[in-house]
Amino acid sequence: MSIEHLRFPSVGGEYCAATLYLPEGERPPVIVMAHGLGAIRAMGLAAYAERFTAAGYACLVFDYRYFGDSEGTPRHLLSTTEQRADWAAALTFARQLPQVDGDRIVAWGTSFGGGHVIYTAAQRPAGLVAAIAQCPFTDGVASTLAVHPVSSVKATVAWLRDVVGTRAGRAPHMIATAGPVRGTALMTAPDAESGYLELVPPGADFRNEVAARVVLDILTDRPGRLTADIRVPILFSVCETDSVAPAGPTLRYAAHAPFGETRTYPDGHFDIYRGDAFERVVTDQLDFLRRQVPTARLDEGESIP
Repeated sequence: MSIEHLRFPSVGGEYCAATLYLPEGERPPVIVMAHGLGAIRAMGLAAYAERFTAAGYACLVFDYRYFGDSEGTPRHLLSTTEQRADWAAALTFARQLPQVDGDRIVAWGTSFGGGHVIYTAAQRPAGLVAAIAQCPFTDGVASTLAVHPVSSVKATVAWLRDVVGTRAGRAPHMIATAGPVRGTALMTAPDAESGYLELVPPGADFRNEVAARVVLDILTDRPGRLTADIRVPILFSVCETDSVAPAGPTLRYAAHAPFGETRTYPDGHFDIYRGDAFERVVTDQLDFLRRQVPTARLDEGESIP
């Protein structure tokens, strides 16, 4: 395996930072990967990328603009539209990389990024042959109803302050991405603050906050409605006890994907990045990849690590 640090342009000429994991061999399929709500690629994605690369897949793991190592100001601006533009730019960049097979691209996203994968796959971009949506955000109303009403009111007030302040020329008003139950944050489930912050490695360029204007974006976004438009195989990895992206709506939406597969796990939203939960999920994802986008390594009979 080799690792390269790259960057690629997105909308407006701002650059996204990315890490390219390359297995030995010539022009493997490439998995384009990104994280969830306010998260950066350093928060647990390397474990997945390393396992996929060991099985013969290249992985392009990127940070959204305004986050992590990517460009963009103001910092920690979380926009559904902008992040989906970053996804489109990442797929275009991956398609042009000489080290990989740009006609065999897999989109992989987790949490909020899983919703972006559903949206992206429904657009049927060139080169995309499969997708994996892990504990995906599929319905803004369902996710909002999962938040304590007190937190919903506080988030609405923060959204109003940000919108009004921006129009008055002030800096963005921030809201915590994950916080305590009934706190002022986007995610306030009992397991949210600890589960989210435990993913942050020591020394990472990370702040647990985003511009509060995203509150309305989240409420009105329902990428799950697009599953019927996806024409490539897609795997939905669903956590049965998910406190952030409720499993019920996701399973109903997944049933409408013409070439969809679903695997469920008795784990919470933040459990699947380590330990036994990670092993269960990554094993199923590797099986899906082996069947839908086989690598030369697997064609030659090597076992999945």
